[in-house]
Amino acid sequence: MLSLFIIAQETSGSFWRTVKHVLEFELLRFGPEDKSVVVTFSLILLMIISLFIAKVLLRIVSKLATRKLNHDEKLRFLGAFNFVRYLVYILVFVSVLSSAGIDITLMLTAAAVLFFGLGLAMREIFQDIIGGIYIIMDKSLQAGDIIEIEGNVCKVFDTKLRTTRAVTRDEKVIVIPNHKFVTDSVVNFTQNYSNTRQSVMVRVALDADVEKVKELLIKSAKSQPKILKTPEPFVFLEEFGEYSLVFGVYFYIAESFIEPRIKSALRFTIQKEFKEHGIKFPFPQKDVHLHQK
Repeated sequence: MLSLFIIAQETSGSFWRTVKHVLEFELLRFGPEDKSVVVTFSLILLMIISLFIAKVLLRIVSKLATRKLNHDEKLRFLGAFNFVRYLVYILVFVSVLSSAGIDITLMLTAAAVLFFGLGLAMREIFQDIIGGIYIIMDKSLQAGDIIEIEGNVCKVFDTKLRTTRAVTRDEKVIVIPNHKFVTDSVVNFTQNYSNTRQSVMVRVALDADVEKVKELLIKSAKSQPKILKTPEPFVFLEEFGEYSLVFGVYFYIAESFIEPRIKSALRFTIQKEFKEHGIKFPFPQKDVHLHQK
C-alpha cells in the first residue's frame, strides 16, 4: 500500500513538473540581454484568459446598460462603448505584461517606432482612427443621426474607430471613412433638434385668389399625418414670377429621413385641393401682337 502511494506521488510530481516545464517554455525572446523580453506559453495563456474575461464582463455591462434604451439610444451608446472596449483591451494587455515582469517602457519604445513607420505608410488609416476618436469624444456624430455627406442623405447606424456606416434613403449601406467628418463639411439634420423645417414651392396662375391659395396650402399641410401640428404650417408669397405667383408652404417634421415621401404626399394633396377649387397651375406663355400697317 505504501509503495502504491509513493508511486502515485512520484507520478503526480512528474506530471506537475511537466506542466510547469510546458508553461515556462520560451516561445520568443528579444531585446538586450539585461532587459530582454521573454514570451512564454504561460504568458500567452494568461493573456488569452484575461482578454476573454474582459470580453465577457464588457458584454454583460453592455447588456445591462442598454436593456432599457430604445433603438437609437442603444446605437449611440454602443458607438461610444466601442471606444471604451478598445481602451479596456489595451489596459488588460499592458497589465498582463507588467504583472509578468516585462519592462513596458522597452515595448512602448518599440511600439512608438513601429507606429511612426506605419503612420507614414498608412497615413489615411491613422487619420480615420483619429477621426473616429474625435467624433466619439466630441459627440458630433452619433448613431441615429441624419446626415448629408457628398450629396447623400443617410442615417447613421454604426460608428467604429476607423469607419462609420450609414443607410441611404434607397436602403443602400454606405461606409464612410471617419476622417471625412473632420476634413469635409457634413450637414447633420438632427444634431440640435429632432424636428426639422421643410418647404414645398408651388406656382399658381397670376389671376389666382391668393387668400384661397394660402388657405388650401395650410389645409393640405395640416392633413398630412407626418407633418407636425406644432409649430403650425405657414405660407409665404415668395415672389411674383414672369408668368406665375410663387408660394412656399413651410412645415415641421420629426422624421427627416423620409422627407421626400412626406413632400410627395403633400404635393398629391395640394394638386387634389387645387383641382377641386379651380386653382390652376400656370405654364410658360407669351402674348404675340401683330400690327398691320
